[in-house]
Amino acid sequence: MRRREFIKAVAGLSVVAWAPALRAQQSAMPVIGFLSSRSPGESAGVVAAFRQGLRETGFIEGQNLSIAFRWAEGHYDKLAPLASELVNLPVALLFAAGGPPSAFAAKGATSTIPVVFSAASDPVEIGLVPSLNQPGGNVTGMALFSASLGAKRLELMKELMPNAGVIGYLLNPAHQKSEIEAKSVVAAAGALGIDVRILNAKSESELETVFGGLQGMRIGALVVSGEPFFDSRRDRIVGLAAKYAVPTIYAWREYVLAGGLMSYGTDLPESYRQAAIYAGRILKGEKPANLPIVQPTKFHLAVNVKIAKSLGLPLPASLLARADEVIE
Repeated sequence: MRRREFIKAVAGLSVVAWAPALRAQQSAMPVIGFLSSRSPGESAGVVAAFRQGLRETGFIEGQNLSIAFRWAEGHYDKLAPLASELVNLPVALLFAAGGPPSAFAAKGATSTIPVVFSAASDPVEIGLVPSLNQPGGNVTGMALFSASLGAKRLELMKELMPNAGVIGYLLNPAHQKSEIEAKSVVAAAGALGIDVRILNAKSESELETVFGGLQGMRIGALVVSGEPFFDSRRDRIVGLAAKYAVPTIYAWREYVLAGGLMSYGTDLPESYRQAAIYAGRILKGEKPANLPIVQPTKFHLAVNVKIAKSLGLPLPASLLARADEVIE
């Protein structure tokens, strides 16, 4: 055998010998299934926060971790089949992004693969976990108490619009927490002396109908619930509020950055970062049953002065003084 042919043969044997080891190394890389009820474009900020949380626990996508993304884009009926698809890949962990709809879909798809949820409102009350301190089973994550924050949003809108006859409260009836939130809001409105009207929309056409009918219902201001379908249509909702010139308060500051008037709620990207840290800890061997549900400690009030001026609304000095973020 010639020398050149001998070298090629040895090289070929080396490749054959190393190939199984390389495949084993690749297959050993854990895969996180990222299941979201929202849309990829408007979720860029929270996805970046999720990756940051993973980095803090030593996991970097493409180096020692792979992420498989699945997006329902506000269509909750797609979540269950997408969750099953991820389970069958298989994945080492399911990350349920976008609140209770994706969390319930992930929980329903597996009782053995760990599930970490982010931004799930009132998880005990809606039956997602039995306890905040001891979630048990394979599910844990980050709680957002949006239903209880509805009363605060009503109060802030009343402060801004003291002469508003009726304040509308927009909910998605397809969301697991909508009935709980509606009861909480009606009770809070009674205590605050506010005339509130619950409005429902679960599709784009219904959003158009709701906004188009506000004037006829004599609704002078609007509160929009923190909800994944609404988040996936954020720009459209902000655009409708501008079109019909209705003062509106939202759950997340991202709406205000997109041109909304005001928001009050928890830090959504921080919820994703914290949930990703839990995901990293679980990949390192901790059990979800032993990781208590993390509750928010910081609340953010954002006000868009430019939008207030366009609506002809004077902003109370007391409101501006309490704002964490004022957009000129």
